[in-house]
Amino acid sequence: MDAFERSYAKLVMPHSRIVKVGVQLVKRDKDCLRAIGCGLPVSFMATMLIHLFLSYPTQTGWLPSPLLFIHIKNIHKGKYGSDSESYDTEGRYDRSKFDAIFSKYGRTHLNALTIHELITMLKGNRNAYDFPGWIGAAGEWFLLYSVAKDKDGLLQRETVRGAFDGSLFERLQDYKKSS
Repeated sequence: MDAFERSYAKLVMPHSRIVKVGVQLVKRDKDCLRAIGCGLPVSFMATMLIHLFLSYPTQTGWLPSPLLFIHIKNIHKGKYGSDSESYDTEGRYDRSKFDAIFSKYGRTHLNALTIHELITMLKGNRNAYDFPGWIGAAGEWFLLYSVAKDKDGLLQRETVRGAFDGSLFERLQDYKKSS
């Protein structure tokens, strides 16, 4: 690890594959969302909202950070309701919940979701009166759909799995650079 990676890793969990991919993306291109195909306004808004909503829950103490740092070692504390529950409250991946996304909501294609099926899934996962959770889940899934859908407008199972394990972002960045 070079000096940049070490300083960045202080804010993140050092042994996570997702974090290592994130460090590589940040090192190559300071604006990761733009590197995967988001425009400047979307990248700016998403960055602000992500840091605004995840900074305080992931802090190590009670005082909020004025610089809105996200501490990845506490990222499980940033979990909100109304999500797919593919990760539990301790941050452990649950493959059966991930598979349920496609078995329950993938009606047109077994291993993919259309935009309408995605909306149905978001409505089905809503917790009562969890407005921030509804907004967070919709924002995440629509952002994923906008940058990762295929030419037929489908969000493939392997693409979503790549978003969950971190490999998708590297593939998207490489694809955007080559095109």
